[in-house]
Amino acid sequence: MTTNANRRQFLGSAAAAAAFSIVPRNVLGGPAYVAPSDQINLAYIGTGTQGLREMPYFLASPDIRITAVCDPNKNAVNYRDWDRDGLLNSLRRGLNAPEWRAGSDGPIPGGRDVGQSAVETFYASQKASGQSTSGQYKGCAAYADFREMLETEKGIDAVKIMTPDHLHGVIAMAAMRRGKHVITHKPIANRLKESQLVIETARQTGVSTHLMPWDSNGDMAPVMAWIDGGAIGTLREVHNWSNRPVWPQYATLPTDRPPVPQGLDWDLWLGPEAERPYHPNYTNMVFRGWYDFGGGSMADMGHYSLWTVFNALDLSGPTSIEPMLTHSCMFQDGVSTTIRNDFSFPLASVVRFRYPARGSRGPVDLVWYDGGIHPPTPPEVEEDGEELPAEGMMFVGDKGKILAGFQLEDPRLIPQARMKGIQAPPKTPRRHISAAETPALSPALTQWVAACRGAKQHSAGSFLNAGGISEAVNLYAVALRAGRRLVYNAEARSITNIPAANRLLDREYRHGWAPLTI
Repeated sequence: MTTNANRRQFLGSAAAAAAFSIVPRNVLGGPAYVAPSDQINLAYIGTGTQGLREMPYFLASPDIRITAVCDPNKNAVNYRDWDRDGLLNSLRRGLNAPEWRAGSDGPIPGGRDVGQSAVETFYASQKASGQSTSGQYKGCAAYADFREMLETEKGIDAVKIMTPDHLHGVIAMAAMRRGKHVITHKPIANRLKESQLVIETARQTGVSTHLMPWDSNGDMAPVMAWIDGGAIGTLREVHNWSNRPVWPQYATLPTDRPPVPQGLDWDLWLGPEAERPYHPNYTNMVFRGWYDFGGGSMADMGHYSLWTVFNALDLSGPTSIEPMLTHSCMFQDGVSTTIRNDFSFPLASVVRFRYPARGSRGPVDLVWYDGGIHPPTPPEVEEDGEELPAEGMMFVGDKGKILAGFQLEDPRLIPQARMKGIQAPPKTPRRHISAAETPALSPALTQWVAACRGAKQHSAGSFLNAGGISEAVNLYAVALRAGRRLVYNAEARSITNIPAANRLLDREYRHGWAPLTI
């Protein structure tokens, strides 16, 4: 196999005979050892805190070999996280390197140099890798620009995208058009038309795709059994509420001009978005609060809780999207003035989507809540002497209600008296994984790997199954920016009552960043 094309042909033909060609321990390596020729060469794009947090999971898979990392930031500077030392300590455990980065500047790791170090540290410790000598491994390339990486690293089979939201779509399309398989975190894109173009590109290229939040989606089957069985009558409403945002939201644009940190290519970080001066309040974990760079609370958490719901109920093409949102005020010359904000998500919001009847299902309202807001406590919950949890989900029919945790955990009919004589839905067993064990890839990612090797793609996490949720999270952002109820024509992909809002469905690409030019 002297060329990458021959290598891919081998992978595909091997998958046709068996989805996984595992070389037995008595022949090579060890338990579940996979021959290097069978491994998926993965480029890891985005080595900030969340990218690094998920990296050991992929490093530990015998089916995957990370051969390149890419991030416009070189150094671990200015990173923020949910706690001070948690990420560093978890990486040390995952890399089996207790002293990794001891004495380094800053407790919160990030950047491509750190990503490259993590990869090479892990593989250097793997005696069965066949590529490690004397505890040394130098098989991971590092790039600032994903475009350069895709052109240079001919052996890449797939990419994993862990960048801020505004780069997901352009990177995914650039990779797919080069025949690379793709994993990305939510959302597929933070503009509606771009997300639809990503999905269409996946359909046309036929590469294997996977949207990571599927692995954390709850099981909709028990809820559907009650709905289909008439336990709550005709379904009318679905309510889902989250305590996000749990990051700072900025009501005004930054006016100070701190220097660009050494090692950060700010132009590459901006990517397709309009030029503006660097500021740390745009980057790292707070990017998701800006319309240009993020997708807000629903894009952040709605993929985890609602994707299964969208598919089970066949929700797409809402007829209207109605926002209710907080606003901020400031004094100007001693006069209180409402801030007109078209650049950052509100501190809290409620957005109602109205979906038309489809098939045997009648019309359904989907209501999303964030920022600590939730629906009024229903009488059934009061009857049980309880309150609604901080995060949750509720299905409302004309004859009853189902209450569940945020990701469909422990659904039950309410009040509790309605569960008498009704068997509770079985819980999906969660096997505890000890620190000494290597966590296996999720079933959806296992299917993604098989499809990378040539098997038929049938993963529920495929981009092809994400049209409804991608449409909703992007219309959520447009409605909040418009501040008014939108009337939406799904067939024409246009807003009919506020024509000016149609510009928000798409991105005005910076020169050289339009998807078809990359």
